Amino acid sequence: MALRLCDHAKSRSYIWCKQDAWVDKNVQQHFSKFTGQQLKFSLQADDKETLQYYKSTQNDREYQFWERRPYKSTMYNRSLLEQKLDYIHHNPVRKNLCQHAEEYVYSSAGYYINNIDDTGLITHYMEHI
Repeated sequence: MALRLCDHAKSRSYIWCKQDAWVDKNVQQHFSKFTGQQLKFSLQADDKETLQYYKSTQNDREYQFWERRPYKSTMYNRSLLEQKLDYIHHNPVRKNLCQHAEEYVYSSAGYYINNIDDTGLITHYMEHI
């Protein structure tokens, strides 16, 4: 599953895998709500100026971190997953945010190209196929 974060200055997309133990409910909705709240709390504490970029124009929320109707793709095979991952990794290059995908700080490209994970959050996609 891929999600794209609303961001005026940065390009951030995520690929994640639903775990077998998860209850078969709207996992994307729960993921988006939880991560959106965590981003809001973090920005309220550390960077109120950046938080203003996420002000929502919708009446049902104060901030909008994720695209309202994000592109979703179920990746049924390795080829499709690698195609989507490559596309996501090269978005910052296409937007001239960096020259090489692995240079973009918010990308997992550095993990796959240089074997660097500064966050400790990335697992190799082959572990989930």
